Amino acid sequence: MFYNPQANIDRINAQIAELEKLKSQIPNIQPITQNFQLAPQNVFRSANNIDEVKKEYVTGDTPFFSKDFSVLWLKNNNGEIRTFELNEVIEKDEKDLQIEFLQAQINEMRNKYEYNDNADESIKNEKPSKSKSNTKSDE
Repeated sequence: MFYNPQANIDRINAQIAELEKLKSQIPNIQPITQNFQLAPQNVFRSANNIDEVKKEYVTGDTPFFSKDFSVLWLKNNNGEIRTFELNEVIEKDEKDLQIEFLQAQINEMRNKYEYNDNADESIKNEKPSKSKSNTKSDE
C-alpha cells in the first residue's frame, strides 16, 4: 500500500468543512444565565434564654432550642415568639412493653395486698362484741 499524505490532508480538510457547515446551521446560542433565589433556610439555632431569642433577627419562622433541648422557641418575622416544652420520647420495643405490663401487674397486686392487710389489721384491733348475754333466760 502506498502512503499518500496529501490524501490524508484532503480528508481532514473535508471533515473541517463539514463541521463548519454544521456549525453555521446552529443558530446563535446566547449563554444561559441562571439566578437562584433560595428561600430563607430555617437553620437550627440555639439560645440560653428567651432574651437571646428576642435579640435575634429572623426572616421567617425560625426555631431556637435551649442547650439541653428542653425548650423550643419559635420566632416569626413579626417578632412573635411561641414557647414549647420538649420531652424526649423513648421508643419502646416489645420487651420494654412487656416489662411495663408486668410492673403494673405487680403494683396492682401490692395495692390489693396492702388494702387487704390494712383491712385485716382493722379487724384485729376491733374489740369483740359480746354476742352472748350473761343473763339467764327462761330455763
